[in-house]
Amino acid sequence: REVPERLVIVTGPRQTGKTTLVGQVLDQMEMERPSRFLATDDPSPQRDPDWVAHADHEAIRSGAADTEWLVHEWNVARKQARGSERGFVLAIDEVQKIENWSEAVKGLWDADRRKGLGLHVVLLGSAPLLMQQGMSESLMGRYEEVRLAHWSLAEMSAAFGFDLQQFVYFGGYPGAASRIGDQQRWRSYVLDALVEPSIEKDILALQRIDKPALLRQLLELGAELSGQIVSYNKMLGQLHDAGNTTTLARYLQLLSAIGLLTGLPRHSPGVISRKASWPKLNVLNSALMAATSGYTFEQAQADRTFWGRLVESAVGAHLHNTGHPGLSLRYWRDSNREVDFVLEMGRRVVAIEVKSGARRPSTSGLRQFREKFAPLDTLVVGADGIPLQEFLSIPAGEWFEER
Repeated sequence: REVPERLVIVTGPRQTGKTTLVGQVLDQMEMERPSRFLATDDPSPQRDPDWVAHADHEAIRSGAADTEWLVHEWNVARKQARGSERGFVLAIDEVQKIENWSEAVKGLWDADRRKGLGLHVVLLGSAPLLMQQGMSESLMGRYEEVRLAHWSLAEMSAAFGFDLQQFVYFGGYPGAASRIGDQQRWRSYVLDALVEPSIEKDILALQRIDKPALLRQLLELGAELSGQIVSYNKMLGQLHDAGNTTTLARYLQLLSAIGLLTGLPRHSPGVISRKASWPKLNVLNSALMAATSGYTFEQAQADRTFWGRLVESAVGAHLHNTGHPGLSLRYWRDSNREVDFVLEMGRRVVAIEVKSGARRPSTSGLRQFREKFAPLDTLVVGADGIPLQEFLSIPAGEWFEER
């Protein structure tokens, strides 16, 4: 019987298909290994009066009914694992809703390792901030993370028939795809059913936020200015009750952590100068920029300047979403020379310029960057360079491989 070395944790923003993916995988492997999928949204109040696991309880902070439910269900899965020559898979969705979930899982998991139990565990969570905190504080060295990002052009095309222009505008939210025929309905779904729950449940419910209205204003402003380099002081001037730049920087980091809006730092050899740089705002799903713009799909395409910024934002979101922990995404500007995106992996860099047709097709920024930093490669996306559709089909890390 196989004894797993790591538990699997599936993370990612809301509406990226975590539950669907795990459910499909478990269904496909049912003949190979039995499983059980549980949702913490509806834990059963019934408990087996015979279950007692004193050694496990010692590793768990007392007083949480949800934790008791977790221990009970884990023990049920243990019995099934012991009775199966092929082991057993326990999958728990929205595990972050269980109080002290990571401490509880640590105690249970370590006890199973000591006993050589063939219980495989998959945990899913849609609150990135809380999931990362639990993983780093309690489960270090015990898990393998599977990160899901917003859906790509290829995925939206295969599942819903999106073409390139539709993907640029409507973005990569699978739950919203069926609503694009009614654009007002689509816009309301994105903002009310996707964005607002992410802010409420993944930030406000988990973090101390003194100015929640400011957090929402920052997201709206960031969506409006996506693709632009903006100083924190300029942002302060456009927001009500803005507080200070430290508050804005923290809120921007939180919005990035839940997959909504990020602020890219400037590429610079010095860490201090990077931290002091103005951020380049970029939505992490182009649907956010489109939904808050007031433009219909047709109007957005007719405005070449707006469409150019939307294309650039879609490229930035793609690079961010298809990256990995060893890859950094930045921009570069020196005086009036600029490079839209800079990928960094170790000491190697790749510079990327997006040409949507809305701006004068100049590559002077790339030339100066090449002279100053000797990058591994410089890429032009669109115009006479790499076709946008092709570029959006290539994960960010592959630009560092031999092609």
